[in-house]
Amino acid sequence: MNLRGLLGLGARAMPPAMPPAAARIEPALTGPALGRATAGAAALPVSHDAGWREFGIAGASRVRSLPRVTPDLAQKHATVVAACTVIAGDLAKLPLGVFQRAGSGREIRLRDHPLDHLLNAEAAPGVPAHVMRFAIGYAFTLRGRGFAFAPRDGAGEVTLIEAIRPDHCTVLRAGRERYYEFEDGAQVHRRVSGRVMAHLRYMAEDGWTGRSPIEVAAETLGIALARQEAAARLAGGKGFKAVAKLEDFGADDETWQRARARLKAAMAEDADEGVLIIGQSDDIKSLGLSAADLELLASQKFDREQIAALYRVPPAKLQMLEYGVKANGEQQALDYKAECLTHWGRFLESGLGQGLLSAAERRAGLFLRHQYDALLMATTKERYEAITKAVGGPILTPNEGRAIEGKDPIAGGDALYPPPNMTRKDEAATGKED
Repeated sequence: MNLRGLLGLGARAMPPAMPPAAARIEPALTGPALGRATAGAAALPVSHDAGWREFGIAGASRVRSLPRVTPDLAQKHATVVAACTVIAGDLAKLPLGVFQRAGSGREIRLRDHPLDHLLNAEAAPGVPAHVMRFAIGYAFTLRGRGFAFAPRDGAGEVTLIEAIRPDHCTVLRAGRERYYEFEDGAQVHRRVSGRVMAHLRYMAEDGWTGRSPIEVAAETLGIALARQEAAARLAGGKGFKAVAKLEDFGADDETWQRARARLKAAMAEDADEGVLIIGQSDDIKSLGLSAADLELLASQKFDREQIAALYRVPPAKLQMLEYGVKANGEQQALDYKAECLTHWGRFLESGLGQGLLSAAERRAGLFLRHQYDALLMATTKERYEAITKAVGGPILTPNEGRAIEGKDPIAGGDALYPPPNMTRKDEAATGKED
């Protein structure tokens, strides 16, 4: 018998058996980088959460009555969804090519690189590249964080690209190394290193902690959400529509219920005729939308402007057509590309390039870039005029100009035309004697 039995305390209850842990594809993280975590009591453990998940006071306002703004709650506002879908959708429909910068500074697109197919055709079995890139772009603009899982084969080539939901991915750190725990598309729980994970972050003050514009401008979004909720209550008729003074209100309960039913039936029956029949002492006062209520609904335009400013999206792209006319539509498209898409697209290019291209490829001058010219679709006349000027410039050969339009080359079309102020010398047949 043990000491607890001698003292009459009884045997200690054994804790219930824990369920077996789920099978993990990768082995537990070990190595010199992680061994340093056990060197002292002050060292960070391997599973120390870096704090990039949505918890704490992120998105909270000093005004307690305002709702705590989170990316999930912000999606209830149509302007937030429109801004995120506009940016993510336009970037997803652009070709994202793999380029190499040569020593001379010339940039060449590598169409035969394996990533070109994964980024523009099929990202994973059954998943189009457009769907994958839209998912990453939408999560990045909404949450300020984005993750893409890109496993490699034995030769070091990326086999697929899979978007991972930011709220389902936990970032771990050991010194300067970063590791990621998540569940992939095959429902396999994984813990991987940064070598096979693209980590996108926005407004990162320390280079790692991504923040969303929604969480930073929490009070602005909180006011917008509170104003939208108030407008929804008014539109849904949650408040009193009218107040009625009944003649027999102070009588017994049965009399009051009978008078109330009589007045309600009279209002419902006589609504179509426009004449309401009530008692001699009954009085009805309408409580419809007041001038202040109408001003509340109109002030939602200001919320749309502020949200558009947070995402750098021109108002006309959010169907706020009072800010744009046909005369300046082309200039707005140029500003949208220069001020909005290139701003967000650069984060996607650098973040995906850091995770999808190996260190050796990045040192060799490889990088990712969106083809923004696909957005600026010119008319047939404008396109032909531009090609004609480029061929006669001379900038392009006739065959290069025909290739832009998808036409076959012609004989003698690989020579540049001389400038317009110079004559062409035909050496084949001059017709003159020496």
